[in-house]
Amino acid sequence: MDSLTLSSVKIASGAIVCSECDLQGDITIGTRTVIHPRARIIASSGPIIIGENNIIEEQVQIINKSEDDVNSVVMTIGNNNVFEVDCEVYCKVIGDNNIVESKALLGRQTSLSNGCVIGAKCEVLLNDTLAEGSLYYGSGSDVKWRIQADKPSAQGAQIEFLSKVLPNYHRIKKPQGF
Repeated sequence: MDSLTLSSVKIASGAIVCSECDLQGDITIGTRTVIHPRARIIASSGPIIIGENNIIEEQVQIINKSEDDVNSVVMTIGNNNVFEVDCEVYCKVIGDNNIVESKALLGRQTSLSNGCVIGAKCEVLLNDTLAEGSLYYGSGSDVKWRIQADKPSAQGAQIEFLSKVLPNYHRIKKPQGF
């Protein structure tokens, strides 16, 4: 039996999950996390656990799929992260307070610590954990990085705004499983 047919989505109270998003597999969504329409979260090689206060925008793809599809690995996403429009995330571990900008790609073997920013259209395919406060920018073979002087700003005001506005224009999945 295909692992995606046994879908188990748990949505915490206070999370805003638009019905038009694609959720497949064993997924846990923390409180005050906002998932926009047309986002795809696919847990085909193990569960995906998403923490609190995350923003997952339109056309974002968060996919837990291993190469061999035999070993089940949990993908964990911490708190206060932002995934901007059309980015792709395959990595198994993401800490807190990270920003993955539009059209960026995070490979399966890469892990984010805390306070990292992956710039627009930047592909990070390293077999390593990125240092706290890392900023990756550039595209193609011209990717550069440095440590930021400041931490990424909190998204509390944006989450509050989206929590009020999205239900006016989209159907919202009801909290369940907590």
